[in-house]
Amino acid sequence: MDKETLSADGTRIAYETTGRGPAVVLVSGAMSAGHTMAPLAQRLADRFQTVVYDRRGRGESGDTAPYAVEREVEDLAALIDAVGGEAALYGISSGGALVLEAAASGLPVRQVAVYETPYALGEEDAKGRAEYTRNLDQALGQGRPGDAVALFLRLTGLAEGMIERARQSPMWADMEAIAPTLAYDDAVMGGGLVPRDRLAAITVPVLASAGGASPDWLREATRAVAEAAPRGTYRELADQTHMVDPDVLAPVLTEFLTS
Repeated sequence: MDKETLSADGTRIAYETTGRGPAVVLVSGAMSAGHTMAPLAQRLADRFQTVVYDRRGRGESGDTAPYAVEREVEDLAALIDAVGGEAALYGISSGGALVLEAAASGLPVRQVAVYETPYALGEEDAKGRAEYTRNLDQALGQGRPGDAVALFLRLTGLAEGMIERARQSPMWADMEAIAPTLAYDDAVMGGGLVPRDRLAAITVPVLASAGGASPDWLREATRAVAEAAPRGTYRELADQTHMVDPDVLAPVLTEFLTS
């Protein structure tokens, strides 16, 4: 990251921009930093000034305790101010939940696009999320970042054998290092259920996209976002999963952001 800005609480937020045109801030999800958004940023850069950044507690950005979702909204406010005072927002997974909250909070946002926001659809699912929150807080509070990562991977549906193999991989140390931010993403997701009241407060256009090859519940959760937002639209991308191909996503975002 070659630039930085200060959030309202003094936290340093590292970011970089690519291309020229209207600003679009790209927001990563759990267990990832800004560099994961670079391929998409490059594909949008011929029409937009794309902004990728390290969310607080990740990569080159700082962190300030105590954490609150409002601080991450302020981080986005600082970024938007730094790149011209207005921007569109795109977020994937729990990063999508963050940009929706930012838009509902009244930030100067033109449009919002999200990909597969992993909200729960019913009370039983919400109970499972509450158990995950308790176990995650316990693991992090007891200094067991590896167990926190394993909890998250289990939540995503990864098989136990694959989790054990991941523990033996060279990337596990990096995953443990970013594990404390799992609590941040968990907070961003709220109680897990689709925040219909908050989404109803978003006045700008919202595009909620999901992969046609993703699990039914992820597609339905994403559709629920579009239905709850007053100006929401649902789009399904054929053959895509949660690991969406930037070459497939970029034209969809470009169409939405230029409409």
